[in-house]
Amino acid sequence: MEAQYDYRKFAILYVDDEEKSLKGFARAFGDEFRIYTATNAKDGAKLIEEKKDEIAVLMTDQKMPGENGNWLLQETARIQPRIIRILATAYSDFSDAVAAINDGGIFHYVNKPWDPPHLEGQLKRAMEFFLTQRENEQLAKEKLEALRNLMVADRLVSLGMLTAGLSHHIRNALVTVKTFLDLAPSMMQEEKTEPKAIRNQEFWTDYHKSVLGQIDKINNLLKDLWAASEKPATQTTERVNLHQLVVETVANLGSSVATKGITIANEIPVDLPAITAERDKFNRLFELLLKEELTSLPNGSKITFTAQALSDSAKPEVRVQITDNGPGLSADKLQCLFDPFMVRADAPSEYGIHLMGCFFIVYHHGGRIEATSEEGKGTTFTLHLPVTPVNSLDELNQGILHKSRLAEQVWGGVRANS
Repeated sequence: MEAQYDYRKFAILYVDDEEKSLKGFARAFGDEFRIYTATNAKDGAKLIEEKKDEIAVLMTDQKMPGENGNWLLQETARIQPRIIRILATAYSDFSDAVAAINDGGIFHYVNKPWDPPHLEGQLKRAMEFFLTQRENEQLAKEKLEALRNLMVADRLVSLGMLTAGLSHHIRNALVTVKTFLDLAPSMMQEEKTEPKAIRNQEFWTDYHKSVLGQIDKINNLLKDLWAASEKPATQTTERVNLHQLVVETVANLGSSVATKGITIANEIPVDLPAITAERDKFNRLFELLLKEELTSLPNGSKITFTAQALSDSAKPEVRVQITDNGPGLSADKLQCLFDPFMVRADAPSEYGIHLMGCFFIVYHHGGRIEATSEEGKGTTFTLHLPVTPVNSLDELNQGILHKSRLAEQVWGGVRANS
């Protein structure tokens, strides 16, 4: 069964300095195709810049005043290489054809005056080639996306297995420590007859409390990682209002915020464009960011959320900034901020698990996360979030690779100095 093609889904651009030829082309093929025309190569290139996602086929005359057809073919290949390119000329100049093939990557070479039935067939073949190529690219993209989701899921499952195993071994090891610490109060009672009883008792009390707190912290961390890995991603998207999302996140962490006396200012505009996102993941994103801030900041600090829509780029995005007035980070610590095994400068017992989660969520959405900081002046996290995400396996992998290389450089320096 012959495939059916929509020849008007994309346009054909014909460039020729002869007005008669342009009118004849539009009259001959206007019923079958969408037609754009231009009278010179410069105008043709400008039209391609403006409508590069609408044009499927370029057909251009070679001999024109100013820039010639070969120049336009090369410009088109630079601007939008997917456009199928055809050279038409009234001159049987073999060198022009060779140059067009070598430099402009042409699909076909047409002699003028062109024969309408023959040219119609060539234009249809060119359009069919473009449509098939586009369809194949979309299928390949969908397969890559499925593969990426599989890879992310596999990472989470592996992380869950790893933490389950770590939990088993660490818990077994900590049982002995905890048992010893549980005996510490009775040991303190026995020391009351000693001259330094009061000082020893204070030491054991503080030490006992500190170690039990660390044990709970390790166990809770492992439990959270295990639980997160067991819960599959919904992968259902909806329109998300970021102002409201921050309101809900702050409310959920209300007790922790109040305990440390942290002030949170939500200055994200209520009418900021909603973004298409997986709501569960974004709830987790802002929760993790706030948990990281609450861990790092001293009591009485301030966190400010701001955001703005950026529509002047090819991919409209919302830029969210989370700024604090905390102690800040050094340049060395900043460059590995999203490394889960980086020891925090401001809290040596804490690790960057929260920020690792943020990193994956943002890149999964097709955006990126950055941080700037200055010691004594606080830290700012900047999220670049596409309004409508186009997930990219290359972006995700390149981002992860970049962070890995930075981490390796830092650890290499540590090993060299140790």
